[in-house]
Amino acid sequence: MSLKDCHNFSDFRKLAKKKLPSPIFHYIDGAADDEITYKRNTTAFDAVDLVPNVLKGVENIDLSTNIFGKKIDLPLYCAPTALQRLFHYDGERAVGKAAQKFNTFFGVSALSTVSVEEISSLIDTPKMFQFYFHKDRGLNDAVMERAKAAKFDVMALTVDTITGGNRERDLRTGFTSPPKLTLSSLFSFAMKPMWGINYLTKGKFELPHLQDYVSEGTSTAVSIGNYFSNMLDQSMNWKDAEKLCSQWGGHFALKGVMSVEDAKRAVDIGCSGIMVSNHGGRQLDGSRSPFDQLAEIVDAVGDKIDVICEGGIQRGTHVLKALSIGAKACSGGRLYLYALAAAGQEGVERALNLYRAEIERGMKLMGCTKISDLNRDNLRFRSK
Repeated sequence: MSLKDCHNFSDFRKLAKKKLPSPIFHYIDGAADDEITYKRNTTAFDAVDLVPNVLKGVENIDLSTNIFGKKIDLPLYCAPTALQRLFHYDGERAVGKAAQKFNTFFGVSALSTVSVEEISSLIDTPKMFQFYFHKDRGLNDAVMERAKAAKFDVMALTVDTITGGNRERDLRTGFTSPPKLTLSSLFSFAMKPMWGINYLTKGKFELPHLQDYVSEGTSTAVSIGNYFSNMLDQSMNWKDAEKLCSQWGGHFALKGVMSVEDAKRAVDIGCSGIMVSNHGGRQLDGSRSPFDQLAEIVDAVGDKIDVICEGGIQRGTHVLKALSIGAKACSGGRLYLYALAAAGQEGVERALNLYRAEIERGMKLMGCTKISDLNRDNLRFRSK
């Protein structure tokens, strides 16, 4: 199987599995507890049917949308995800360059393996920095100032990792950052020699935003669940979020909002937007899917802030359904991470191109020529 054989989300996943050692693949692929929410994030879209209109003159389609004060050409963007250097040696560089080609947002994680300064020098596509609220206030201040100096367009505070989710696949495979060989994982790494060669020869694994303050994750191997539980500040509250919003002074978002009450509070503290997200099912298993929560959140705050639907998206039609509910755009991690692991920048470009083609084709078949044509009249909800 090669990149040219990848035509959808599932194909990229299969190729990524062939390329990555088991602990690395299952870190992307896994979720919390029984992974019920992880699966539900995608199957939720099946409960809604699209109702197309015909004879609408759909020769020219405009897929652009406006979020956080920026016009992007695709209503789908690359959500910030950690540790991308583990999935492909070009890591965030590859994803950022691919996002730029499609003029869409690129999200950079606080746990990224490439610095905000380098990303800013490489690409001029709209950029979002994802912020984790650490116990170390000096670290928090330094990271925010670096993102501000690098002229990132949006600061997104992740609010759903107040403690680490129970990611049992990581416990079974022994996944840590940085990776470490164990008796149980040795065979898996040995079976993927090119990954090991690239990891050892294509530059040192680093977490440039954190390593001057904490050893965990860079020089000291740690699971992501333990990192969240031990390094992040569990006392974080609405006053802290409001202070960060004020300190940033630009477009500010909360990533991981799932309730109407929290969405309204986000408006009150000055947020420009929210990502309706459950962290890809990696935190609270048994929780609702973002798509299932989207309508009530849009109804409550959609006229005041940008509402982004994040999680479970595997098809262009999923994007169309979320936009029809009222989301301004969609985002996701796995939707490009498998492609990154499969073939680096070329893989991410192919994935984004396929999504763009699916969205455009779906728009034409729906009888819509621009994003604002999509609305709930296009949908019918099955009983759940």
